[in-house]
Amino acid sequence: MPAYKFTYFDLRGLGETARWLFKIAKVDFEDNRLSFKFGTPGDFSTLITPEFTAMKEAGELDVSMNKVPMLEVDGKKIGQSKAIERFLAREFGFMGADSVEAAQIDQLCETVIDFKNAYQKVKGIQDATEKEAAMKKWFEEDLPAHVALAEKSVPPGPGPFLVGSKVSLADLVWYAFLAAPKGFFDNAEGAKASMDKCPRIKASTEAVAQIPELQEWLKTRPDTFM
Repeated sequence: MPAYKFTYFDLRGLGETARWLFKIAKVDFEDNRLSFKFGTPGDFSTLITPEFTAMKEAGELDVSMNKVPMLEVDGKKIGQSKAIERFLAREFGFMGADSVEAAQIDQLCETVIDFKNAYQKVKGIQDATEKEAAMKKWFEEDLPAHVALAEKSVPPGPGPFLVGSKVSLADLVWYAFLAAPKGFFDNAEGAKASMDKCPRIKASTEAVAQIPELQEWLKTRPDTFM
C-alpha cells in the first residue's frame, strides 16, 4: 500500500471530499493540517499561515502552484483538489465499473461545479436588497430547477447510488453539495428541499449518509469553521 500524505489547511473546504474517500476506503493517510489565524477577525487578507508560508518559501508547494490541497503518494506530489479527488476515487474503486461509468461520474461532478459557479454569482451581488431577493429566488426556484435538470442526466441504474451499483465519487460530491452537515450552503434546509422532487439524487444522498465509515468521521473530525 502506498504512503499517502494529504496537506491542507485545518478546514473542511477543498479538502474534505478527499478525506472522505480515504475514510470510506479504510485507507490510512497522514492528514497534514496547516494552522492559520486571522490578524483581523474575518478578514482573509490578514491570514497568518506559518507552515504554509514556510512550505511555499522552501519550494515544497511548487508542484501545486503554491496552493493546497496537495497529495503525496510515496513522495510524489499531486496538486489541484479535483485532480486529487479523481485520482483517489480511481485508486480506491469509486470511479465506476468501466470507462463509461467513470465518464458519467465525472459528468455529474462537473455539474455540481457549474451549479456552484452559478451560486457564486448570486453571492457576489453587492446591493443588499437585490442580494436578498436573489438568494430567496435561488433557493425557491433556481436551485430546485438546476437539481431537477441534473436528475434527468442521471443514468439508469439499480440505485440508490447515482452510477452503477456502489457508491462513487459522484455520490460523495452531491452529498457534500446538498446534504452533508456543515456542507456547501449556509441555508442547509433550502439545499435539502431542492431534492424533494428528485428521487435518484435524494436516494443517493440518503445512502451516503448511512455509510458507517463516513458517519464515524463526521462525528470525530476536527470541528473547523468552514
